Amino acid sequence: MEAKKKLRCPLGVPGGIIAAIIGLGGIICSAIYSNWPMLAISLALFLIAGPFVRITMMVHAANDRLDELENKINK
Repeated sequence: MEAKKKLRCPLGVPGGIIAAIIGLGGIICSAIYSNWPMLAISLALFLIAGPFVRITMMVHAANDRLDELENKINK
């Protein structure tokens, strides 16, 4: 019987995409209404979204590799 693969929920990917979309929308809205403090916050959110996705995917890849090593050691 095959061992079932653990399900990992990569919330970093949808979360990062949502953060990028919200940041982009905030940049556009704050530029239209000349709300400069909100522009800075939206820009920061937009710039943080990409690395957030990458770090989350790296963590999931590392966890998958650790699971493979544990399975090899146990066999």
